[in-house]
Amino acid sequence: MPTIEKHPAGAFTWIELATSDQNAAKRFYCDLFDYSIVDFPMGPSGIYTMFQIGGNDAGAAYTMGAEESAQMPPHWNLYIGVDNADEAAALVTSLGGTVLMPPFDVQDAGRMAVCHDPTGAFFDIWEPKNSIGLQITGVPGTLCWADLSTPDPAKAKSFYEAAFGWELTSGENDPSGYLHIKNGEDFIGGIPPVEYRDPSVPPHWLIYFQVSDVDASAARSRELGGTVLMEPMTMEGVGRSAILADPQGAAFAIFTPG
Repeated sequence: MPTIEKHPAGAFTWIELATSDQNAAKRFYCDLFDYSIVDFPMGPSGIYTMFQIGGNDAGAAYTMGAEESAQMPPHWNLYIGVDNADEAAALVTSLGGTVLMPPFDVQDAGRMAVCHDPTGAFFDIWEPKNSIGLQITGVPGTLCWADLSTPDPAKAKSFYEAAFGWELTSGENDPSGYLHIKNGEDFIGGIPPVEYRDPSVPPHWLIYFQVSDVDASAARSRELGGTVLMEPMTMEGVGRSAILADPQGAAFAIFTPG
């Protein structure tokens, strides 16, 4: 099982479901991705749920508070790894982004901040201490990609390249305008062309989970009360994907390489 010992700076290091019904979300994702769970107390009455594969952390879930629920629907949070959260947050601000929640310690696990980029997409930054974040990759149920839906790819490209050292480039022989995100030697995500996004949907990051069979997973999601937002489709030479939403409305994508 391909475990992760350390994430390079600029990598996607953690994914976290903010939901309106944590117990229902546990049932949905444990069935869909065959997760096991470990619950930890969070504050006076909250629970932080770890999704695990073979004892390795693959993501988490928590119940949204009243303030967060008033601002946005259930969603998946995406974390970007940094060497120093305070320096990274200052850089985000200097580049035209916004730090919505200044850096703070998460007990002894790490230090984080909540931000959004200059085009309005939310993301978190994570400086690891005792927790690196994701501990497993390359198997069903693990994060494998993330796409940024934004109305201004050029502004986003400028921001993320400067903030995290990414390289955003068009693929060879790809006239679509899709920008591939490269962190060091690793391709980790992309920015689709503006014409493919719904202008009524706010800018956001869409996370992709690897699955063994996209069609079977989409069908199972429906059986579990989820919604198929984009039916399974094949990208020649890349793989097969679909976009889903869980029963509480949090959107995510699934992908099978091929």
